[in-house]
Amino acid sequence: MARTKAQASRGWGRVRRSVPRGGGGGAGTPDSTPTTTPRSPRNDPEASGRKSKKRRYRPGVKALREIRQIQKSTKLLIPAAPFIRTVREITFQLSAQVTRWTPEALVSIQEASEDYLVHLFEDGMLCALHARRVTLMKKDFELARRLKGIGVTW
Repeated sequence: MARTKAQASRGWGRVRRSVPRGGGGGAGTPDSTPTTTPRSPRNDPEASGRKSKKRRYRPGVKALREIRQIQKSTKLLIPAAPFIRTVREITFQLSAQVTRWTPEALVSIQEASEDYLVHLFEDGMLCALHARRVTLMKKDFELARRLKGIGVTW
């Protein structure tokens, strides 16, 4: 008789059986024909009202996927309407004479501000990694701004 390779089980401690449970009779016995038995309510997730478990990813996997997706895209990340309201509010505080903005000017301000924020986050993350942390904190932004020589800290 030729040796055959045993299939490895895929789960933790699960045993894969190729022969159905029950009597191990010959080909003509009623035990050898597979029959479908109703599942007990205890083992049936539909009968007990539970849904199957949702897929759980390891920590950080979804975040990295989202980062890659955002880096590939060219769309602006800050929503346009709140950004425009903020620009108009700041403009009104600084000068009551300027009341109108062209759409191209607002888009260019938004692109410039997003570029500035992305670079600030990058520099802040480098400061956090230098401090042997993976969590970005306010002091990382302050240090990044201070090293660049940008204004005063918050």
